Amino acid sequence: MRTTSGAVFGGLRVAPGSLPLFRQIYRTVREAILDGRLAPGTRLPSTRTLARDLCVSRTTAEEAFAQLQAEGFVERRVGSGTYVAAIERTATPRPHGRPPRPAGPRPISSRAAAARRHAAFPQPAPVRAFSSANPDLDAFPLGTWRAVVARCSRRTRAGDLGSEEPAGNPLLRETIATYVTTSRGVVCTAGQVVVLTSSQQALDLIATLLLDPGDEAWLEEPGYPGARAALLAHGARIVPVPVDTDGLDVAEGVRRSPRARLAYTTPSHQYPLGPTLSLERRLALLDWARREGSWIVEDDYDSEFRYEGRPLAAIQGIDENARVLYVGTFSKSLFPSLRLAYAVVPEDLVEPLVRLRGSTDGYPPSLAQRAVSEFFADGHFGVHLRRMRELYRERRDALVEAAERRLAGVARLGPTEAGLHAVLHLAPGSDDRAAAERAARHGIDTLPLALFRHDGSSGAGLFLGYAALSAERIEEGMRGLARALGPGGS
Repeated sequence: MRTTSGAVFGGLRVAPGSLPLFRQIYRTVREAILDGRLAPGTRLPSTRTLARDLCVSRTTAEEAFAQLQAEGFVERRVGSGTYVAAIERTATPRPHGRPPRPAGPRPISSRAAAARRHAAFPQPAPVRAFSSANPDLDAFPLGTWRAVVARCSRRTRAGDLGSEEPAGNPLLRETIATYVTTSRGVVCTAGQVVVLTSSQQALDLIATLLLDPGDEAWLEEPGYPGARAALLAHGARIVPVPVDTDGLDVAEGVRRSPRARLAYTTPSHQYPLGPTLSLERRLALLDWARREGSWIVEDDYDSEFRYEGRPLAAIQGIDENARVLYVGTFSKSLFPSLRLAYAVVPEDLVEPLVRLRGSTDGYPPSLAQRAVSEFFADGHFGVHLRRMRELYRERRDALVEAAERRLAGVARLGPTEAGLHAVLHLAPGSDDRAAAERAARHGIDTLPLALFRHDGSSGAGLFLGYAALSAERIEEGMRGLARALGPGGS
């Protein structure tokens, strides 16, 4: 440790460490000027004197003073010395070493505040029963993925280091188009695919593209909080449309808002309740959109994981009027931190959507796109999907069996034919927020359905994510829920 003895710096100290010595001198002097300990016009020691006192080279001291001069903190006068510059202040200097703090309330916009209240839920870590509807990352073929990424990295050329196409890598767009056409019945070309970083980004861009402030938008009730947040952030007026065993109640949506600009739906596996939108209602929804010139956003977030029969084809595949925008993601089928999703949009919307995308984060990461394309081409994606579908089916069976055995007469599971989560329905009139709090006291993380409702009212149900849990942890979790929800649970 080296310390100056001069009064001007009040005992300036420097020591070898991660921060260069000249940066230590610079930061200490700057802080002294900002907090008023060094007043304007104060003459500073020469670099020679400072270097001698601190036992550093004169070059080090010179670098510090040069940086201070470049940023306007000091003035260097030929033949006279270095002086603290006269800095006009409009605020009281903050105390030395204290980070800046707000001086009072600083409101955000009303639209941002509304979106914030309905933002998607952060996933706690580590995963506990039944906290997360994320995939089981321990079962992901990490070695294979590493090999694919390494191979793609070795092939990287200097030309690959520049900007990527805003719509996404052409090879990945072709891969996605082929995949959704064969697996989901989507009708599209690669040119209609826009690669994005998340389904949330897709929803945000679509809302920007199609909605003006004040436009009405149908949203499933209960429904995905991230969609609600995206729509509210763009000034939409949310029209909650109830969901029953056949999915979104289209007739009720028409009654509540016949001329809504947009309808958001999760038809293959309604989020969070789980039913599939019936064919009759799919056709009714398409007929409404055609008649009113409205748009349908089809969020197909986890359709890869269906355990009973085959899923109905995507609504987009039976749309004859190009009113559907189809959104998919690799967060469930691969892993969340990959940050790759996609939207399949009508041809006339591709160019404006791509321009909007280019004005935000520009383009998706190149290496990840090439790796996913190769993961598909080598057959790894199909193998992985089949393995995970079987694994999640076994865990779904464990969940159903444990719920029937431990919660009979107390609660019942909703549809479990697909997906990575299920809803546990409580007795009518139950307070699901209170139930979630009781479960938490028993070490069980759940989400009350109230969090998925537009008005925050109780939905008498709990959201249970199970895909990342072994059968043993599912059983343990159900024991905890039984204690929390049973007679005398607290």
